[in-house]
Amino acid sequence: MKHFLAVSDLSSAEVQDLLDLAVKLKEEYFKKGNPPYFKGKVLGMIFQKPSLRTRVSFDMAMRHCGGDALYLSPNEIGLGKREAISDIARVLSGYVHALMARVFDHAHVLELAKWSEIPVINGLSDYNHPCQAMADALTIQEKFGKTKGLNVTFVGDGNNVAVSLMHVAAKLGWNFTIANPEGYDLAPKAVEIAQEIAKETGSKLTFLRDPHEAVKGAHVIYTDTWTSMGQEEEAAKREKVFPPYQVNAQLVSEADKDVIVMHCLPAHRNQELTDDVADGPHSVIFPQAHNRLHAQKAILARLFGVM
Repeated sequence: MKHFLAVSDLSSAEVQDLLDLAVKLKEEYFKKGNPPYFKGKVLGMIFQKPSLRTRVSFDMAMRHCGGDALYLSPNEIGLGKREAISDIARVLSGYVHALMARVFDHAHVLELAKWSEIPVINGLSDYNHPCQAMADALTIQEKFGKTKGLNVTFVGDGNNVAVSLMHVAAKLGWNFTIANPEGYDLAPKAVEIAQEIAKETGSKLTFLRDPHEAVKGAHVIYTDTWTSMGQEEEAAKREKVFPPYQVNAQLVSEADKDVIVMHCLPAHRNQELTDDVADGPHSVIFPQAHNRLHAQKAILARLFGVM
């Protein structure tokens, strides 16, 4: 694995390998702490978008394993504005051992990887969010085991989080269903990729408008904010369109009795997700957030070639 840019770049076996390694690293961390696997390694972290979980989880992943992380704010770099991305990639390749980039435009992270001499990790783009998907899959696997045929349902906007969730579900042989309003569909190219993966793994993909139909038999209900960063001008419009897609107690009651409810956070409480669900017995949103740490340790370990 040279870079980590999309779940769809990996084989099903490689996805499972990362999850197995994440489990090992998590167990090790809670028993006695992780050894200094990343000693002498520095991760450069490029941020165009603010972040709580991405910044802290990557920083702490490096520290737990004996490495270090360098935060680079939007004003310090001006990716593609103050300086060419190709130049930034080649300069940083001589300073740090890997790059994590959280960007608006997916093309920017692809260009970083093209010119970089070190591994590049996609920490989020407008197209996908593969690090989140690995933490999601780890959380689902912890609850249900390595079970093919699980029903994973996403309710809401067909956004970057939904894309990576669809791809990781397809890779692991889980069935993926999305219910979203008209005009807020998943990117057609992302769907094509998922359909190709599903042919190999037997995953079933379903695209609906009705959230109540979508959650029937669901083992996982996943939602995300109605308005992502960079879409603030659409917020008022979206707030009129998405209320029928709120994940509330009624919707959860229509799913499998052991359903888990997931959200990548930050959540706009009582919009896409009600308080009683977010803090209720089906919610795993905080273990899910904490699993970012362990999944990313596994990604870093494979990219550094230390495990």
